[in-house]
Amino acid sequence: MFRRTFWFTAGAAAGVWATTKVNRKIRQLTPESLAAQAADKALEAGHRLKDFALDVREGMVRREAELGGALGLQAPVDPELPAPSRAAVEAAEARRAPTYRTLPYNSDNRNEDH
Repeated sequence: MFRRTFWFTAGAAAGVWATTKVNRKIRQLTPESLAAQAADKALEAGHRLKDFALDVREGMVRREAELGGALGLQAPVDPELPAPSRAAVEAAEARRAPTYRTLPYNSDNRNEDH
């Protein structure tokens, strides 16, 4: 009698445990849950990337100061990167500007409305 009761209880407990695990996994795989997990991972990656960029910038400033001291340059180190010069921007825009050629006027063009 105890043997049957034991196995019945063990089976019921295993069924409850398995059902709970399956339902929890199903909830994790819903579109809303997957979207929330993806958003959390993206935010975490963004924070790591920002921290990396700040570390790189700090290292650049430190190294520039070391090189400036070694070369005897006394210019203050600005943590901001220099802005591109206006001449370089204008030259780049001039290269990208389309060139239009006008065709010579031809009075014999029969496709024109007169």
